[in-house]
Parts: sequence; C-alpha cells; structure tokens
Amino acid sequence: MPHRPSDATLRAMDTETTQLACPHCLSINRVPDARMGDDPKCGRCGHGLFTGMPLPLTAKNAEALLLKSEQPVIIDAWAGWCGPCRSFAPVFAAACQRLEPQFRFVKLDTEAEPQLASQFRIQSLPTLIAWQGSRDGGHEVARSTGAMPMPAFMQWLATSYGLA
Repeated sequence: MPHRPSDATLRAMDTETTQLACPHCLSINRVPDARMGDDPKCGRCGHGLFTGMPLPLTAKNAEALLLKSEQPVIIDAWAGWCGPCRSFAPVFAAACQRLEPQFRFVKLDTEAEPQLASQFRIQSLPTLIAWQGSRDGGHEVARSTGAMPMPAFMQWLATSYGLA
C-alpha cells in the first residue's frame, strides 16, 4: 500500500498563497492559490472574501485592498453625474462576476472620496486603473479613460496584465 503524506506535509507542500484583504473586516488572509475558487472565508469574521460585485473603494479600505493585498485590482473611478460612467457600470459589474477571484474590482466614487481621487490623479471620467497589489505595497500597471464595451474592456485587462 502506498504511503500517504501527512496533512502537515501536504500543507507544507502548498506554499503558494495569495494575501487578500477581507472586504468586510479588512483583516489580511493568506489563501492557498489552489483554493482561490473555493469561496474562501475570512479567518477573522467568517464572511466570504469575494462578493461577486465591485466593492466601494474608500479612504478607510484603500490601504488594505490596494497596499496589503497581492491580488490584481481593477479600479473604476466614476461620478454619479457622469453619463459614460453610468453606462459602463453594468460592464464593470459583469466583468467582476466573470473574473473574480482572479481580480478584485473596486469603484472609486470621486465625489464621495475627492482626496483619494486626487491621490490617483483622476482628471477625466470614467478612469480605469489596473493595479497590482503586493505584500510591500502596490503599483499602477495601466490606465485608461472612457467607457468601453465588454470585449474592449477584456482586451484592455489582458494587455494590461500581460495575458494577451
């Protein structure tokens, strides 16, 4: 009979993890990459780490979602008065449902969070920012302005992250 590795050995073999912030309590969780699609829960509050909908990006959660998480994040900077922003919202939400957990999708309301919008140098709306998080901060990967249809948005994401 073949020897089965112990559970501790199996856990040690699975060292590829991604650090993610919980969207509910903002605590940082390490999720094995192989388990990302298994609806992971927060170790602190027990809520799901993914919601299936874009999250609001605020001054309160920006550090956890962008600077302490390793996941790629797509930022949609928008305003309620912006027609193209409103027309792009369903495309952004559909992409979130399709691509989460590979990407985190967040919406930055530039009217409610003017300081945060200023930090991102938002000059026109909508502005889309492809962000790559890391354990020691994060950085902007790409930026685009204007609404786009789903195929163009998916192509922009693929090109921005070197997947095309």
